[in-house]
Amino acid sequence: MDRENNGFAYTESYDTLHVRGLKEDRKAASHDAKSTILSSLAAARQMENHELHGETSLAIPGWYVDVSPGYPGVASLYKIEKIMFHGKSECSQDLLVFESSARGKVVILNGSLQLAEMDEFAYQEMITHLPLCSIPNPKKVLLIGGGDGGILKEVSRHACVEQIDICEIDKMVVDVYRQHFPDIAVGYEDPRVTLHLGDGVKFLKHVPQGAYDAIILDAFQMMGPEAEELADDCFMESVARALRPGGVMSCPADSLWHQEFSLADFVAKCGKTFKGSVSYAWCTVPSYTSGMMGFMLCSTEGPPVDFKNPINPLNLEHYGVAKGPPKFYNSEVHTAAFCLPSFAKKKMFESKMKKKYAALQK
Repeated sequence: MDRENNGFAYTESYDTLHVRGLKEDRKAASHDAKSTILSSLAAARQMENHELHGETSLAIPGWYVDVSPGYPGVASLYKIEKIMFHGKSECSQDLLVFESSARGKVVILNGSLQLAEMDEFAYQEMITHLPLCSIPNPKKVLLIGGGDGGILKEVSRHACVEQIDICEIDKMVVDVYRQHFPDIAVGYEDPRVTLHLGDGVKFLKHVPQGAYDAIILDAFQMMGPEAEELADDCFMESVARALRPGGVMSCPADSLWHQEFSLADFVAKCGKTFKGSVSYAWCTVPSYTSGMMGFMLCSTEGPPVDFKNPINPLNLEHYGVAKGPPKFYNSEVHTAAFCLPSFAKKKMFESKMKKKYAALQK
């Protein structure tokens, strides 16, 4: 991070796109609407030029530029009101927290948008309650990642849960969320929670077989080799091994709008690993690039799990350590989350037909 004249400059690198940005300008507050519009138009022209000339640097004073490698040619702009934290941890993770003008506090981890205060609850609630409401009386839950504490907060709503383990690789992440997002990090106040600081891959190697009823993976949003290691087949096999028969796993999955995302392949891969039920769900999260987030729900071989029909509904009067009822999740939303749009159904059907045809040719 470069600091100049008490301002702020922030640089992130991507495979083919280098975004240089963000100088908090004290004069920005005095800009009128016309100058803001002109600045935005100028920024748009700069971005167009940047796309045409890959080495061009893009700098927009007072704004954070969020560029997702999965959506080339697309960027989101966040007007910065105040930089609240920026630092690099002992795990070499770069964490940025700023107050935005439209979506509350925003968290960027290693150049990837992790959370915006305006809509974080949609993701946190869905990735938690979709699996936990699909099996009867889950007692032992493991969370890999999720250092912000939001998923812990949602798990706390389930009175039947007796043990909540979280493995988070970076203590700085935990500390920053506790300081700047106390209403989210309140999940750590649940006495059932045990925090394990360390690598999730190594942690699972020491977990006894069938130890958990549910495992929630919140680590795929981060970028870099750690995320790749978590996403490989060996890791997923260790997740399946740590689940009891009929246990469930949930993790983030790509948006259906991601052109390179093959839902059929992902479902087949998960089915081969977990050997039980596999379903894809989704919800809207405006702060993410495509405006939606996908979830993969898997169960291990054993008692069948029908993810689409919750059998363990939330008691909306039991808040756990949360300050109030869920803002997004309910049983109707649960069922609706598994409905696929027609284009996704078509791709799934075509993929199945291709595989059947290929099998017949052998």
